[in-house]
Amino acid sequence: MEWKKLLSEKRAGAYRSSRKREDIDLRSEFEKDYHRIVSSASFRRLQDKTQVFPLDKSDFIRTRLTHSLEVSSLAKSLGQNISEYILQNHMAEDFTYRMKEDVGTILMCAGLIHDIGNPPFGHFGEDSIREWFQKHLAEYSFKGTQVTELLSRQMLRDLYYFEGNAQAFRLVTKLHYLVNEQGMNLTYGLLSTMVKYPVSSTEMDPDSADVRRQKMGYFLSEEGIFREISRETGTGAARHPLSYILEAADDIAYLTADVEDAFKKGCISYDILTRELKKELAAYPAGEDFDPPAELERLYRREKSAQSTESKLYAVQNWLVEIQSHLISCATRGFISHYDEIMAGTWASDIFHGTGAEGIRAALHNIAFRNAFESIPILRIEVGAGKMMDDILERLIPAFILYDTDEKIGMIEHKMTQLVSENYRQIYHFYSDGRSEIERLYLRLLLVTDYVSGMTDSFARDLYQEVNGIL
Repeated sequence: MEWKKLLSEKRAGAYRSSRKREDIDLRSEFEKDYHRIVSSASFRRLQDKTQVFPLDKSDFIRTRLTHSLEVSSLAKSLGQNISEYILQNHMAEDFTYRMKEDVGTILMCAGLIHDIGNPPFGHFGEDSIREWFQKHLAEYSFKGTQVTELLSRQMLRDLYYFEGNAQAFRLVTKLHYLVNEQGMNLTYGLLSTMVKYPVSSTEMDPDSADVRRQKMGYFLSEEGIFREISRETGTGAARHPLSYILEAADDIAYLTADVEDAFKKGCISYDILTRELKKELAAYPAGEDFDPPAELERLYRREKSAQSTESKLYAVQNWLVEIQSHLISCATRGFISHYDEIMAGTWASDIFHGTGAEGIRAALHNIAFRNAFESIPILRIEVGAGKMMDDILERLIPAFILYDTDEKIGMIEHKMTQLVSENYRQIYHFYSDGRSEIERLYLRLLLVTDYVSGMTDSFARDLYQEVNGIL
């Protein structure tokens, strides 16, 4: 792969303008991407989507929006760090200082949109959509034939293994209808970076040792634009090198943030954290330059000696900042160490692999999972959220199986179709025009997942209450 192609400024189409003007816009194409993203309604909706704690009223607890901002910042810093190392050590003849700036901007943008396709209620929302289709799609028929018998294998797997990453790619390439049908019409360099899993639903394997294949990165409906972007950037079936950096930034952000939020919510105490940290890291050799449990205790003693009233909280927060710095160093070292394999498209692990970061990453993940994700308050809310998601899908799917066909549709089903955003329906009609009956059916089912994925937590709750007469 070549950096000049990887940082492609090409777009699927130009925005049409009704007025002629002198071109004095001196921003780079990737800086234009940034402004398109932050001014979009889809990005704003992230402020009311769950990161860990659904429908939380605290201003401190992170949402998808604040998480995305943190990933954006970390991704840009990590990208600049790695770019500077490449430049100083002359690792790539075609890599320039201008490219370093572009790398930082692309990663900043990719961090903002990496979760933009996620449905309400966090990863539980994704699980709810997958499970609903796996359990219930076979119950529905179209013109006397089961829907599951009509759809192709890839169409079915797109629904059975619904993925927020693929939905994000669909949203920015099609659903954000502003001027034309190209979505946000972002640069190919950015779009390629955001596809962390460059495989379809029929090529993915959750149990694969190759991280690139563990989830799907695009739906059948976006396979054409994905192939075009891959050809233009030269990635083929491989990951874009910046995708490894984006993935690392996401890991750093959520691993540290989940523990901090859980601590602030009282799900994890200082004593539980120190005890479980030592237990989790017992299987890993202590680092020569960084010992997480010892560093946490040192920071606590420092805060305590200063007679801080929040010594444990401040110690944990400062410790997590140091953890972030440590993981950034590990990720940089990992990318540089495997630079040739990454550029050849053969590296199958994340960039933390073999850097000594595995212990603290596993520890933070497991501690947050046991003490936050499986905590009673979250489990209660998720049970309720599951009921909401099931009910909404049960009302929408039968309505949209019949939508835009010559089949008779009931009054309530018709009203349900009219609740869906006109923008989404317009996109459906544009891309379904001239398609076969089966393709149109598939696109109507995606129209439902588009609508549900675009909901905020509060909107989903309110819609559920309204359509069930809970006023």
